[in-house]
Amino acid sequence: MTSLKTFDLTTDGGAAWTVRAVDGPVPDGLIDRPVAATVPGEVHTDLLAAGEIPDPFDGDNESKLHWIGRTRWSYRTTFSWAADGNDRQELVAEGLDTVATVTLNGQEIGRTANQHRSYRFDVTSVLVAGDNELVVEFEGPVAAAEAERAKVGSWPHTNLHPYNELRKMASNFGWDWGPDVATAGIWQPIRIESWSGVRIDAVRPLAGADGVLNTFVSLAWTDTASEYATVTVEVGGTTQTASVKPGWDTVVLTNTVPEVDLWWPRGHGEQPLYDVVVTLADDSWTGRVGFRDITVNVAPDNDGTPFVLSVNGKPIYVRGANWIPDDAFVTRLNAETYRTSIQDAVDAGMNLLRVWGGGIYESEDFYDVCDELGILVWQDFLFACAAYSEEEPLRSEVEAEARQAVTRLSKHASLAVWNGNNENIWGYVEWSWRVPLAGRPWGAGYYLDLLPKIVAELDPRTPYSAGSPYSFDQFIHPNDERHGTMHIWDVWNQVDYTTYRKYKPRFVSEFGFQGPPAWSTLTSVVHDAPLDPYGSQMLVHQKAFEGNLKLERGLGEHLPVWKDIDDWHWTTQLNQARAVAYGIEHFRSLFPLNTGAVVWQLNDNWPVVSWAAVDGHGIRKPLWYALKRVYADRLLTVQPRETELVVAAHNDTDNAWTTEVTVTRRSTARDGEVLARETFTLEVPARSARISELPQSVAVTSNPTSEYLEVRGADGSTAHWYFAEDTTLELVADAYSTSITKTDGGYDVTVTATALAKDLALFPDRLDRAARVDSCLITLSAGETHTFKVTGALAPSEVGVPVLRSANELLN
Repeated sequence: MTSLKTFDLTTDGGAAWTVRAVDGPVPDGLIDRPVAATVPGEVHTDLLAAGEIPDPFDGDNESKLHWIGRTRWSYRTTFSWAADGNDRQELVAEGLDTVATVTLNGQEIGRTANQHRSYRFDVTSVLVAGDNELVVEFEGPVAAAEAERAKVGSWPHTNLHPYNELRKMASNFGWDWGPDVATAGIWQPIRIESWSGVRIDAVRPLAGADGVLNTFVSLAWTDTASEYATVTVEVGGTTQTASVKPGWDTVVLTNTVPEVDLWWPRGHGEQPLYDVVVTLADDSWTGRVGFRDITVNVAPDNDGTPFVLSVNGKPIYVRGANWIPDDAFVTRLNAETYRTSIQDAVDAGMNLLRVWGGGIYESEDFYDVCDELGILVWQDFLFACAAYSEEEPLRSEVEAEARQAVTRLSKHASLAVWNGNNENIWGYVEWSWRVPLAGRPWGAGYYLDLLPKIVAELDPRTPYSAGSPYSFDQFIHPNDERHGTMHIWDVWNQVDYTTYRKYKPRFVSEFGFQGPPAWSTLTSVVHDAPLDPYGSQMLVHQKAFEGNLKLERGLGEHLPVWKDIDDWHWTTQLNQARAVAYGIEHFRSLFPLNTGAVVWQLNDNWPVVSWAAVDGHGIRKPLWYALKRVYADRLLTVQPRETELVVAAHNDTDNAWTTEVTVTRRSTARDGEVLARETFTLEVPARSARISELPQSVAVTSNPTSEYLEVRGADGSTAHWYFAEDTTLELVADAYSTSITKTDGGYDVTVTATALAKDLALFPDRLDRAARVDSCLITLSAGETHTFKVTGALAPSEVGVPVLRSANELLN
């Protein structure tokens, strides 16, 4: 019989942790001085809590704190333990970041070199009754990565540090949106498990759409175990039991749930979840599963190679975003912060998040929320923008972490895709790696052999892709728009966003455009006086190469160059929103050739100018509101097709879409004169698209700078088309009036247009950092009104520039 006891080293036995700098470029007075530590935690957050360092996100503090990543750190605790009669004691460290030596009572019990896996050390002969001392000493991660490079050779990578030498979160070393704050610490729970006989080592419950749950239970035995063990699995009112003889390491139990309710992604059905309980004497495991099948169709067709994700046999049009770690210091995240951020995706109409390969295998909290809210998850294996050694010791670490990650996450209903890497196959083909590699293996063996074998063995119900982008054929360029998944990055880096319309991608898994965070977020960390796009602290919070110059170049002919910092902030936020919306509307107009778009990116991990839709303080940027519009279940958009204009309608619902559509050509002037009007009946079957040609009476203009198209469905759907860019469009400066009404939770701002008022936006955080608004980027024709609902602030007497903005005043 098993007898399992758990001793939590964060709470039990009076355990209190300290951290101290052992050696490195440490400021005077800190070397060897203990500082109170929180476990789980990170050295940066410990030093910050102790008042030893300033906020790493503020001003230019980031560079002042680079010494932390080159310093050796020692975490220490003493705890009191009493023998409990069990045969074996093991120290279980769920996550150590990263190169560490673990010592108990002065005896080394293990070494680690991988942030992305857990460790279990036998301490039976080292643990003593009474007081014990546990020390975990971490190498400075930057110094450790450089030392490894010196030992085994250099491998091509992006950014400053050789992050690809270690199995550690790549973006922790700095990225083109994130700070260089390479951390160390006990970042996951740590405990002692005391047991006899047999215990549960791991559980993999794999549920299918047929109601069958196959539960794979791995067991660990002591050498002296002699009794049979009974394993029981309960789910959905069913119970299965197996008797296992000593030494058997795996048992599989199959439960069949009658009349099972299937799990669906949001917008396609409900998300029923079933509790699973696995018991083994006094050891137990609990989790939740959703019964579903997920496939990806990449069978060649007449247009190339599709990428069609299907759930329970039903194709899903993917409306998604890339996800990065939600805080540069990931131990500050919890179930509440994850739910808030994932709700941003839900509220924007998304159905998929791609967990990018430079971050982490996301937490149970993240996956639990996605299970509950119906957000599909594409999980990258953790390889990003670099070549990786396939030799030891890295190869064994890669296999160990992959096996643990697949075992842990495979149960989740939301898990839709395992992906081998981010841009590494593309990098090998195009990023001049072959000369420095000199024929050495560079990671392809992981993506094309090791990882797909692990997925096939441990999670055969979840599709695998070798990379993103990937064309699903080794003889085709990995970023070919005709095949599989593609990334579009010439837009933003080199060319105007109108280039999106030159592509006809089957599936876009990365694309995006930058813009600054909310004004209150930006000014909370940037203190240049005067504030300037090229100020020294501003550039600390702009990590992209020539980022602010690209923001300026990216305006093109769309919007005028700013007159002051307020205009810079609004103009670049507006241009970001328009650029991304432009791309998505085009992609959706190609349905069913195009089967999905995953924008870069949903979230930020600190206050920064970036591609994110929601900034580092959780404020939704204008881009987020643009995404909400273009990711709506039903989308109307006006698109050019050769020599004509069309209305493209994408109906991503289970019901037919029938509505009367009115297309009006109007004047931009104060009266908003109607120059021509046509109506037609739009009929779009479920999960389908329709293209409707516009008659010449509305599609052709004699004065492109003073006319526009307004497209309205009787059901409230809308679209607009402009015959000229804003820089030549004749917009009235004072095109609207406003009124303010106090409400219980804040205030309403009602705007009434007297002429075309384009892209109205309200920024209440300029008045109160806690204030939020419900809508943004509202375009009104003469005579129309819109009410912005503001929460969390007292009503001002009036609002105007820069709190209330539109495109109109940028041009006047």
